[in-house]
Amino acid sequence: MTPGPIAIRNIYVMMAYAFGAMRDEGKDRIASEPFDHLHDLLAEILVRGVGAEVKRGLHRDYRRNREDLATVRGRIDITGTIATRSTVKGRLVCEFDEYEIDTPHNRVLKSVIVLLIRSGQIATSRKGSLRRLLPYLNEVTLIAPTSIRWATLTYHRANVRYRMLMGVCELIVRGLLPTRASGTTDLAAWISDDAMSTLYERFLREYYAFHHPELSPRASHLAWDYDHESAVGAAQLPAMRTDVTLRRDGRVLIIDAKYYSQTLQSRWEKETIHSGNLYQMLAYVKNADIDRSGAISGLLLYARTGASTQPDLDVMIQGNRVGARSLDLDTPWEEIRSELEGILRWLDA
Repeated sequence: MTPGPIAIRNIYVMMAYAFGAMRDEGKDRIASEPFDHLHDLLAEILVRGVGAEVKRGLHRDYRRNREDLATVRGRIDITGTIATRSTVKGRLVCEFDEYEIDTPHNRVLKSVIVLLIRSGQIATSRKGSLRRLLPYLNEVTLIAPTSIRWATLTYHRANVRYRMLMGVCELIVRGLLPTRASGTTDLAAWISDDAMSTLYERFLREYYAFHHPELSPRASHLAWDYDHESAVGAAQLPAMRTDVTLRRDGRVLIIDAKYYSQTLQSRWEKETIHSGNLYQMLAYVKNADIDRSGAISGLLLYARTGASTQPDLDVMIQGNRVGARSLDLDTPWEEIRSELEGILRWLDA
């Protein structure tokens, strides 16, 4: 999928929802600017976001240090001092906390900024803006972007503003296409489908969480509705986790986000819904509807492609409503939001 100019702006709005930055200052200004290339948009988010953090004061954190010192600092490690015979040399092994800027989050920022500067894929003016940020990160360690463990990055009141920036950095790194030519690392023309798929899923869930918290939007784990008494090897059943589950007045809608280059499969000159996708949704719906009430529905929501035929399915299968449709990300945001609001009619009795 190749986003057009409108989709590029929408991708920023999607990121703002996905990473909980809907109330960030400057969101509307960035979303309204024209960007011909997605990496220019990502660079601009970093320029403004990191610039704002510099003005506030980049996040610092305490790090535990243990050193052989001539004077006491922090707590004396008596065992360590004896073991190293430091007292013979007139020194003590001390343990102390140091408040420093070299945090994991700042390492990510510096490393990805350097990556963007070297990529050659963004406007010269934005490269200059990114370079002007680096002096503020002089004391921060430069690391290999591929070594970042995104799941270990935690957030709290002091660094919650970094969440959006870390999300942008993750999308950039996950979209990398490393090459050895000219000793540079080139970024993919667009973010990889895998990264966009993750963003698309998270965007849908957070959109409903932001605008419709009363529907308890979440990614839910579903249990298999099997006969426990006769079951053998039930532990080998795969986990079932929905992308988005919405609930209202006893009714449930399970949404599965799909971001593919081909939204339909073609066999024997016939275009149909991807078999695996439909079977997966049926497994979700039928196992969730343990009362066989028909109150559980399932919708496959594909990101629309340029194909002439798009998913358009709405059927009742053994008492449960199951369907597939597409969401056009290459339209004005107001139309996208209208489509997302319209999906809620699936929760009507």
